[in-house]
Amino acid sequence: MGSPPGRPPAPAGLAWSTVSSSSAAAQGPSPIADPAPQSLCAREPRVPADRLVAEMVPPPRFDAVRFDTYVPDPNQPSQTEAVRILAEFAAGLGGAHPAQGPRRGFLGLGRPKAHRSPAGPRGVYLDGGYGVGKTHLLASLWHATPAEPALKAFGTFVELTNLVGALGFQQTVRTLSGHRLLCIDEFELDDPGDTVLVSSLLGKLVDAGVALAATSNTLPGKLGEGRFASADFLREIQGLSARFRSLRIDGEDYRHRGLPEAPEPFTDEQVTKAAYATPGASLDAFPLLLDHLSRVHPSRYGALTEGIEAVCLTEVRAVPDQSTALRLVVLADRLYDREVPVLASGSPFDQLFSEEMLSGGYKKKYFRAISRLTALARDGKKLVDAAPGD
Repeated sequence: MGSPPGRPPAPAGLAWSTVSSSSAAAQGPSPIADPAPQSLCAREPRVPADRLVAEMVPPPRFDAVRFDTYVPDPNQPSQTEAVRILAEFAAGLGGAHPAQGPRRGFLGLGRPKAHRSPAGPRGVYLDGGYGVGKTHLLASLWHATPAEPALKAFGTFVELTNLVGALGFQQTVRTLSGHRLLCIDEFELDDPGDTVLVSSLLGKLVDAGVALAATSNTLPGKLGEGRFASADFLREIQGLSARFRSLRIDGEDYRHRGLPEAPEPFTDEQVTKAAYATPGASLDAFPLLLDHLSRVHPSRYGALTEGIEAVCLTEVRAVPDQSTALRLVVLADRLYDREVPVLASGSPFDQLFSEEMLSGGYKKKYFRAISRLTALARDGKKLVDAAPGD
């Protein structure tokens, strides 16, 4: 099957190491005759730097989204206004790039020095709570911008910092400075070191003529307090604040708007049976998976789930500490991006994080993870319904 229209071909070069600690095998032999499911704990992907660059496109969940597929809430006029402004912003990115001359290789080696970009807004910031469709709009902006896919980049804040870690700061500047647009989803306002790093990177890219777009989440409990996240964002990027136009997007979490409650966790037997009956499924004990994630860099969690059609987890329980919780958030984001259903036994997903975590500095990440895992659990329920009975 080829790549969807508008996306570059899937890059080659993903390599695998197989480890012996398969949590699926640890659950003992199964009487089910279907082939054994895969185990995420048995995977250790190695991802070359060029793949990190080539994969900076909207994730599979947002392949087909466009401005005209975004359905504004009629009670939230800011959503309709955001679509209009972003469509105009995309149209304005046509024409010659300020850095003239051909691109030379995927790392941009030998590119002529860029002219300084004109004064005025060269970026947009989408300010709103989780679940109001900011990523849909950001991906729609990427698709609508009149430039070939290789001249546009889309990634989360974490993926961008991972790219800097893989290539180095100066090489990342050279790699991205010939782009027409850089979209950053889920800009992290709670990591001062990474925020300074990315702010410095964005300054270099704006000077090279790259247009910017970013999102982050308003903290839960702050949704009625005007431009809370916007003020934080503009303060953190300091000298770049004049280059951004902030768009407030009000609304409730669409993932739960008018939908039934998330399904209750299933039994270990139901999860195991569904994993064996679902082609391409993985089956892991949740505590062992959390331990495995500590040995895989978060930049490789997307590759970790490559080819997985469903994630089945037994023994789900509250995460023991914040480092583990933050790794789980990244995995939840990658699964949600790829529309991978999740089926679980044990504790429900709204009990993954302690009250202390949900009231601390990273609470917006944990609320987002709960929201996304709950949406994927609804999809996972169908796996049990489809599994053969006794």
